[in-house]
Amino acid sequence: MVDAATSTPAAQGPLKGLRVLELGSLIAGPFAARLLAEFGADVVKVEPPARDGDPGGDPLRTWRKLHPEPGGTSLWWAAQARNKRCITVNLKHPKGRDIVLRLAAQADVVVENMRPGVLEKLGLGWDDLRAVNPSLVMVRISGFGQTGPLRGQPGFGAIAEAMGGMRYLIGDPDRPPMRANLSIGDSLAALHATMGALMALRHRDATGGRWDGKQGGEGQVVDVALTEAVFNLLESTLMEYDRYGIVRERTGTRLPGIVPSNTYRSADGEFVLVSGNGDAIFKRLMRAIGRDDMAENPQLADNPGRMRQADAIDAAIQDWVAQRSADTVLQIMRQAEVPAGRIYSIADIVADAQFQARGMLEQHALADGTPIKLPAVVPRFSATPGGTRWLGPELGAHNREVLHELGLDAEQIAMLGKDGVI
Repeated sequence: MVDAATSTPAAQGPLKGLRVLELGSLIAGPFAARLLAEFGADVVKVEPPARDGDPGGDPLRTWRKLHPEPGGTSLWWAAQARNKRCITVNLKHPKGRDIVLRLAAQADVVVENMRPGVLEKLGLGWDDLRAVNPSLVMVRISGFGQTGPLRGQPGFGAIAEAMGGMRYLIGDPDRPPMRANLSIGDSLAALHATMGALMALRHRDATGGRWDGKQGGEGQVVDVALTEAVFNLLESTLMEYDRYGIVRERTGTRLPGIVPSNTYRSADGEFVLVSGNGDAIFKRLMRAIGRDDMAENPQLADNPGRMRQADAIDAAIQDWVAQRSADTVLQIMRQAEVPAGRIYSIADIVADAQFQARGMLEQHALADGTPIKLPAVVPRFSATPGGTRWLGPELGAHNREVLHELGLDAEQIAMLGKDGVI
């Protein structure tokens, strides 16, 4: 428990005044709450306190690269918990349950990503929270959703990517399915959760409630399954399978059915992606690489025709790219107004003039003064932008501040610490 009271900067953004209670850990739930916090919501994140040798806190605090090493806090934490007020509460203690219920009574949204049934066992399920706040929006994120035969099974983002159909489509045709070196499934679920929360709030407001202090309006549960968030991005695969029995397969760098859109290797060994799949764009592309014969070929005038000659088109583009540096290729493509770009690493992103001009690399400082860059808050608003007010705080940094707002005095807060509640 951190004893010092913490004064937090004033909120800004379109969600200013929205009160969010986060009961989650790791990626999906905390990322959803982070998005709300970045646009002005007052997010109170509940973490387990340290006790009996357990350091407590969200396990993400110790994931990936730490600062300082060893024994420091994850650099990821600086962004994942930014703008959040972090408190520690032992949810298994009756007094801890009471604290959460009191926070939920004042909240507009609760975000949780525990396994279905866990909160119910703690006396903090939907029925318990709705009893103290009928206007509450409860966002529940889990591997497989709150119903169905797999509801009680643990499900991480990697499993969702596999079962949701994404992994099957990534990689080369003659190789095993691949994964991106990111938690795509969790992030997709978080985006769906944030969208669901805002839509549920819109309904609540339309039925009589607002987050400016007025009570009323109909609350509800937003049930987000990681597998379904991934499945939701599978475009036309279901319809193609249902109608024609087609199972979309791995195709490496090529995007079948949309020609040309592929990755080509330049003379200096870089990979350049060129997308000339619009009819007019295709003509500009072919003229730019000296293939007027293809530009004017009526058989290639539309996408169905180009699909039938995809190999020949790709070969022509690759032959041209292979004779030039990546810089030259991109310069010519831009002059021809053909979409093209390098495949960036994070080092390329940091050095890129476009990212810099858009202010996408925010400069901040960790608690010990160490400078660190964070990704800027997106999307951008012309009138009520979001922003970074503070970085991910220490464990229990806002205990006194939040509990004082619930009406507890210093002596009561100290007693909760002695009792192992916070």
